Amino acid sequence: MNGRRAAPLGGGAHAPPVCYEVGRLAPEVPVEEVLRGVAARVEPRLAALADARAARGPARLVEAIRYALLGGGKRLRPALVLASCEAHGGDASDRSLAMRFAVALEAIHTYSLVHDDLPAMDDDDLRRGRPTVHKAFDEATAILVGDALQTLAFEHLLSTEDPRAAPLARLLAANATLMVEGQARDIAGEGARLGEAEVMELMSTKTGALLASSVAGGALAAGVSAEAVYPWGLKLGLAFQIADDLLDLTADTRTLGKRAGKDAAAGKSTLPAIVGIDEARRRAHALLEEALVAMAPLGPAAAGLRALARFVLSRKK
Repeated sequence: MNGRRAAPLGGGAHAPPVCYEVGRLAPEVPVEEVLRGVAARVEPRLAALADARAARGPARLVEAIRYALLGGGKRLRPALVLASCEAHGGDASDRSLAMRFAVALEAIHTYSLVHDDLPAMDDDDLRRGRPTVHKAFDEATAILVGDALQTLAFEHLLSTEDPRAAPLARLLAANATLMVEGQARDIAGEGARLGEAEVMELMSTKTGALLASSVAGGALAAGVSAEAVYPWGLKLGLAFQIADDLLDLTADTRTLGKRAGKDAAAGKSTLPAIVGIDEARRRAHALLEEALVAMAPLGPAAAGLRALARFVLSRKK
């Protein structure tokens, strides 16, 4: 670890005041407020990725990139990056490498959502309570938005002389590839009866990989081995996807901000469909507990990270 004092997770020049200490959530501060603080710091940087192309790129494409990047969302992945960096004794301030990685990772995540919503994929008309990119613009523009976000993410991450940027880029690239492989498994599994092991592999790649790289990347930015953190980050990612599958079955479209019940309608195999809602919920909680146990040696500095981990299952959308 580099021993530097970490900036507050919700701090920075653009964030609203948040009353908690470094690495330590005050009991009265809900995790949603922490997420809002992270969003206030991350979103201007996401907008800057599009704005940097405004004078050079086609206006419609730039507008669509902004639409995709600034469409709301919890910003959970950037929050996990910054909280993990803090928990491991690193610098999570606005100008830190952790923030640079957090922005790049969120751009990759956004590209995946834009492509996932396409008619050739999940064919969704609604994302975060508003029309998906291909509905607000058109399919070709949505494809190009995803392409641009992927390259802009790595350009942003590598626009620094910090030698740790290269291993962070390798981590992000490897897990983005796993995410794509997971999407391929998801498509191939539609209408098929996948076994439990196949569903777990699908979840590990499509969703788990990018969540795991959030906490692993935060640790790496703090000078800690990503390999030591990735396994419990993957448990957190699996818990997230199980929770997502449960919400798809139990929540409504208005609450989710996207179409509910789409997995069952598409004939997809999910863990709740295989083992039942109660057992799937039990397994999600077990995975979360395993991740929390792995965080225990980090002590009070990981309070924010633990709060975000619990939010993975307590969220309503």
